[in-house]
Parts: sequence; structure tokens; C-alpha cells
Amino acid sequence: MTTSYTSPLPESIDELWERRADLTPDDTAARDVIVSAVDQIDTGKARVAFVDPATDEVVVDQRAKRAILLSFRVLGMEESTVGGFHYHDRIPLKTRLDGVRVVPGAIARWGSYLAPGVVLMPSFTNIGAYVDSGTMVDTWATVGSCAQVGKNVHLSGGVGVGGVLEPPQASPVVIEDDAFLGSRSMVVEGARVRRGAKLGAGTILTASTRVFDAETGEELKRGEAPAWSVCVTANRVKSFPGGDFGMPCLLVLKRLEEGQEHEKLALNDLLREHGVNA
Repeated sequence: MTTSYTSPLPESIDELWERRADLTPDDTAARDVIVSAVDQIDTGKARVAFVDPATDEVVVDQRAKRAILLSFRVLGMEESTVGGFHYHDRIPLKTRLDGVRVVPGAIARWGSYLAPGVVLMPSFTNIGAYVDSGTMVDTWATVGSCAQVGKNVHLSGGVGVGGVLEPPQASPVVIEDDAFLGSRSMVVEGARVRRGAKLGAGTILTASTRVFDAETGEELKRGEAPAWSVCVTANRVKSFPGGDFGMPCLLVLKRLEEGQEHEKLALNDLLREHGVNA
């Protein structure tokens, strides 16, 4: 974590964390502090994580995560309704939706931040998530707790962006600006999709996924889709005592020029050349 970073949330969150086992919904003073902290996350004034432009490292605000976890201790179960649908939960739905297009069937929880210009098709965005402007969260896509999604990203139908709350220091999934995730792709366990990367349909990326360049055979940094690249899930043969088996990996099919936008039809054609759908 960058040593110069100071959380915008109050130090009292850390003090409450130390006695979290004793907190209940009856602790009104503690609840006020925690609700105020999560409200700052909800408005984007605080966020769980971000990429430090100076170091290119993911910085995690542990205090923000602690505030979210503490909210589950101090908020009581309440019933809410949307038309004929009834819910029973501790975390209410998000109400700050300025400049956000929310299609019926979309769900976003309080404590998630949605920037103006975001489009939510019927989908789910969890507490602590950050979704920046111009991003489309398509039908049945999921943005997990504390996941960080940049500007002008397209999360295609059924995409799963994994969430993480505990431990507080764990890095969440980061999807950087201008990325494209094909249908049913899964990015989990703090993996990172760098700027402008395009993932083919059904691509699986975890923090431990091995990444290879198809042109050179070079092994790249694990758990990351390189910037301005087109990637798909592939298999590499590994020998075990019981035989040879195909182990999943991420294959970089093509490098794009920095800033190059790959129109959807061109991306489809490229992936079809390799027997993959977008």
C-alpha cells in the first residue's frame, strides 16, 4: 500500500473495528459513524481501491473495507418492497443515481458508486463497487463487492466480476478504462484487466492464471490481461503422475496500438479466426 495515502474516512472506523465483536444495531453512535462512512463510498468521495498513477500499483483503503464490513453489524434486518417484490436485508438499495440509466431489473446496493453516464441493464452491482462513467453493465452481469471498474468499459451479458471483502487488505478485481469483457467471462480473485484489453467470450482470469503471448510464447505477469491486447482462455499441457492434462491459461492473441479501438465486428472476426466467439 502506498505510504503517502491517507484515507478520507475517519480514524474512528479503525477504533470501531477493534471492538467489532461487541457492536450491535443498538449502538446508535457507532452506527452513525459507519453509515456516514459508507455514504462517502456511495457518493464516490471515498473508494475501496484505486490504481496509483505514480506506481501503477493497486492501493487498497482498508478503512473503507472495514466500514462496509462494520455496516453488517450495526444495521438491522429490514423489509423493503419494489412493486410486488419483497426483500429482507441489512443493506438497502442504492438511491443516488444521478445521470445513471437504470433499466428495470437492475439492482445496485447502497455503498456502490455509479458515475454519471453508467448504464445498468438487468444486472447486479454489490456494495463497495466503483463503476466509472460511460460503462455498460450488460444483462445478467455481476459487479462484485469492492470491484473497481473504469471508464468506457463494456461488461457483456453474463460477465462475472468477482468481489472481495475479507481480509480488508486483499486487492479487489480491477477493470481499467476502455476494456471489453466478452459474454460469460469471469474475472475474480483480485485479477486485473488493464486498459484497453479485450477478453473473448467465456474467458476465465484469476490472480494465479498463467498468461502467455501467442506470437512469442513468452510468459507474462500472472493474473493480468495486458493493456491493449485481445485475450482468450486456452490450455497448456502439464504432466502429472496420472498423465498429461490441459491446464487453463490466458492467451494473448494480438497486441493493439495504444488507444486503438477495436470495433465489435473487427473483434468478432479476429476471435472467429481462432475459433472463439466474442
